[in-house]
Amino acid sequence: MSLAIFDLDNTLLSIDSDHAWGEFLLEQGAVDPVTYREANDRFLADYEAGTLDMQAFLEVALRPLAEHSPEQLAAWHQQFMASKIEPHILSKGEELVARHRTRGDTLLIITATNRFITGPIAERLGIDDLIAVEPEMVDGRYTGRTVGIPSYREGKVKRLDAWLAGQDLSLDGSWFYSDSHNDLALLEQIDHPVAVDPDPSLREVAEARGWKIISLRD
Repeated sequence: MSLAIFDLDNTLLSIDSDHAWGEFLLEQGAVDPVTYREANDRFLADYEAGTLDMQAFLEVALRPLAEHSPEQLAAWHQQFMASKIEPHILSKGEELVARHRTRGDTLLIITATNRFITGPIAERLGIDDLIAVEPEMVDGRYTGRTVGIPSYREGKVKRLDAWLAGQDLSLDGSWFYSDSHNDLALLEQIDHPVAVDPDPSLREVAEARGWKIISLRD
C-alpha cells in the first residue's frame, strides 16, 4: 500500500474549480461584474504563468465567503456542483482513483483551491483526505482570511509534511498526479511523479527527467 496523491484542477477535473466558482458567482450577480471578472481572469493567467501573488488572490477570492451567509453559500455550492463541476469530472480520472483504491492505497487530494470549494468535490470523488487552502471561520461565518500555510507551490510540500507527521504513512512508493509546473516542488519529492495532461513547462521537465506522462481527457 502506498500514498496516491492527486491534484484536482485540470487533473481529476477538466477545469479550474477556483476560476469556475468565480464565474458562477458572476452568474449569480453576487460580485461586481467588471472588477471581479477582471481579477478572476487575471489571477488564473498569473497562476498558469507561475507568477501568482497568492495572498492578493486569496483576499479577492475569499471575500465573497465573508459577504454571504453560510446558508446562501451552501445553496450556491449545490448549484455549482451540479452545473459547473459534475460535467467536468473526468471519467478516466475516476477510473485512476478507483485503481489506487482497489490496490489499497491511501488516497489524498492536495490543491491550492480552498476547502469551501473543494471539500464537496473530494467527497463526490470518494476521497476522504484533502489538503486545501483553509478559510478561517469565526462564530460560524467565514472571515475572508485563511488559517495556516496556503497549499500552493512549496506550501504543498510543507502542508503534506505536516499531514504525514500525523499519519502512520510515509512517501515510500508514493504517487502524485498533477498537470501544473506549480507542483514541481512536490513532484520532486515523490517516488512516482506523473504529469497529467501537463502544461508546457511541466511537460518539458517531465520529458527531461523521464517522468510518466498520461492523459485523462476523453
